[in-house]
Amino acid sequence: MNAFIRKRVQNVRNDVLSGVTVALALVPEAVAFAFVAGVDPLVGLYAAFMIGLITSIFGGRPGMISGATGALAVVMVSLVSEGNAMGSEGENLGLYYLFLTVILMGIIQMLAGVLKLGKFVRLIPHPVMMGFVNGLAIVIFRSQLGMFPDLVSEETSFWSTPGTWFQEVFSNLEFWKMLGLVGLTMLIMWGLPKIKATKKLPEALISILVVAGIVIFSNLDVATVGSFIRDGGGEGLKGGFPVPVMETFSSIPLNFETFKFIFPYALILAAIGLIESLMTLNLIDDLTETRGNSNRECMAQGGANIITGLFGGMGGCAMIGQSIINIKGGGRGRLSGITAAVMLLMFILFASSYIEQVPIAALVGVMFMVVIGTFAWSSFRIMNKIPLADLIVLILVSALTVIFDLAIAVIAGVIVSALVFSWENAKRIRARKRVKEDGTKVYEIWGPLFFGSISAFNDKFDVKNDPDNVEIDFVESRVSDHSALEAIFVLVEKYQAAGKKITLKHLSEDCKVLLYKASPKFHQVIEEDIDDPRYHLAANPEKFPKSLSEYKF
Repeated sequence: MNAFIRKRVQNVRNDVLSGVTVALALVPEAVAFAFVAGVDPLVGLYAAFMIGLITSIFGGRPGMISGATGALAVVMVSLVSEGNAMGSEGENLGLYYLFLTVILMGIIQMLAGVLKLGKFVRLIPHPVMMGFVNGLAIVIFRSQLGMFPDLVSEETSFWSTPGTWFQEVFSNLEFWKMLGLVGLTMLIMWGLPKIKATKKLPEALISILVVAGIVIFSNLDVATVGSFIRDGGGEGLKGGFPVPVMETFSSIPLNFETFKFIFPYALILAAIGLIESLMTLNLIDDLTETRGNSNRECMAQGGANIITGLFGGMGGCAMIGQSIINIKGGGRGRLSGITAAVMLLMFILFASSYIEQVPIAALVGVMFMVVIGTFAWSSFRIMNKIPLADLIVLILVSALTVIFDLAIAVIAGVIVSALVFSWENAKRIRARKRVKEDGTKVYEIWGPLFFGSISAFNDKFDVKNDPDNVEIDFVESRVSDHSALEAIFVLVEKYQAAGKKITLKHLSEDCKVLLYKASPKFHQVIEEDIDDPRYHLAANPEKFPKSLSEYKF
């Protein structure tokens, strides 16, 4: 009992400390994504709070962090700009169109949960998963590079004036100070777990506090969260408790034209949000060796987006970077996500002046360590050990994630993997031929019969030169789809048109039902009374003995 209590207390401590670390990391991310989408920083911060809180309580993956994300923000840019163009100058209708779109996005995501579409994430192949992880690590890394000040001015070129270029590089103290603080943050995060006495301390939080303390007490002039917000056009981190934005429903017409405008955006945002969330869920499952509930996560993400749209947030989904920070920091339960969301709200309400003093360099250093931990370095080691098609899919998904977005990359990867699988299986169809004593020719079909293999299947038969009696034995084959049924139907018609008798044997029960529905003639073609134990076991797998005691010796 004491051991159980100690474990629970330790989990609570880890969840709380990890949640505080995540809350600090959420601030610049939410602000940055709000700037990307072209909305006020508080719109991103409110989204991070509400989505993070709701999904932590009701979601299907404890320990996963959700909030405003860049993958959604890049889609919202055109939505907001087009919405602003629909009204007069200064109306900012784009913001209200965004809120309405986020609400519709949430409804679509909840429908996906009701229809249990989340289970389809299990069909995503491992190369696609590795490509997603690698691509996302590169995207996170590139997003953090934008936090650094320019190394040289735009007018200076290395090729035209190399001397001036080197002079600007070595005299750019702002850049080198930030690089040094980023390196110090990473060094603390790397070294702290190696010290036995500090193994249980949250290295991300400690490194942020240490670097922030150095900057504040030494009065270093470096970029902070506050300066980052003001440089982007914001007035500061200070805000109030989120309240319903009723202007959304009074500022824009609720008619079919509005629906036609926002629906494509809502559908794209819902798809990107669910794919990123469910892929992150799978990744956290692997890291924690536990299993989340994908359909429940769809429902929670949808409900969270409906709420955040009503209360003036920009919508969001799971955040892989912050989720990994949480897991690496020991956050495993729902309390970690709840703590992160509540602390973020506390920062907005009461501690904005303190959070604004946190140097951007410390948060960039934490994210760089997340990149190192996220990237699947093993993909380099296995490049010459996996099939070429899988390697191409891995590289393709990584590249498309960087160039376009996660949804396009994953969909493309799944399609390519499915085509490769179909092609490989299409080549496995075989037909072993033999002639019985009575002159009947038997075709024994081996391999899956589906849309990809019907061409090879048809090539196996010689209708013109075959004898008058032909049997096709499907005991080692499986008829998979309508294309296969159609191929069998056409083949039977060809033999009958040639005046020859054809018999089909060992078809599966579901295939026979479909063929009987297609044409009554199959009652004379399909042989039902078959004394073959192999066929009965294949056709009725529920009749397999469940234990040795069921065998009759």
